[in-house]
Amino acid sequence: MRYIRGMITTPAKLATTAKTYLHWNEKTITDFTPTSVQKMYEDGWVFTRIGRGVMHQTRSLRIDLSKFELTSENRRILKKLQCIDLMSTKLPYDNYTWIVGKMAKDFYEKKFGANIMTANKIRELVTDLDASNFNTLLIYCGQGYCISYTDDAIFHYSYPFYDLARSTKDMGMGMMIQAIVHAKESGLKYIYLGSLQRPTDVYKLQFRSIEWFNGKKWQTETEEVKKLLNESK
Repeated sequence: MRYIRGMITTPAKLATTAKTYLHWNEKTITDFTPTSVQKMYEDGWVFTRIGRGVMHQTRSLRIDLSKFELTSENRRILKKLQCIDLMSTKLPYDNYTWIVGKMAKDFYEKKFGANIMTANKIRELVTDLDASNFNTLLIYCGQGYCISYTDDAIFHYSYPFYDLARSTKDMGMGMMIQAIVHAKESGLKYIYLGSLQRPTDVYKLQFRSIEWFNGKKWQTETEEVKKLLNESK
């Protein structure tokens, strides 16, 4: 594997605004074979929306799907969303319209603040493979979407969004659980659920068989990361 460049060699501070994303290092890869990408994810790197090949090393979170089982709470939420079917499609997405971009822009603006995600960036991510790192779109009956990366072993549930006005309060969690089940049923090894950087990210720790990357290795105990998230308030 070759890298074009490497940046930010000292740990970035935790977010003080929604626009700051916790990461310790940045690299741009040129080898996109599944084996190489999987090695990067194994070392705590994840794809970003910044540009083609750009990856960040962060406090990544994943689930070992071979050990994953639904909890009673997971099942309760899935039951509430049983009318919302999940469909997975390869990118580029030929049925993209401005409605999808607006849904994403409105979602990220209301959840995280202005200028977090633009409609143009969403259009680029789902229609231009030369500019995007992502190759899969999860579609939840047109009420929600998630821009993702997947190969023969891993799934990265990366940029979810949904119609906040029309959806139930458990829509976000339900979408994530459906994606986890989909990845497990597809025979994949891991599903990556982004990073742990804000106090609100503690909800991701409720899943069984989770592992988080501390900058050096993967951990299964959660008390340390709960403390780190609490200190980031």
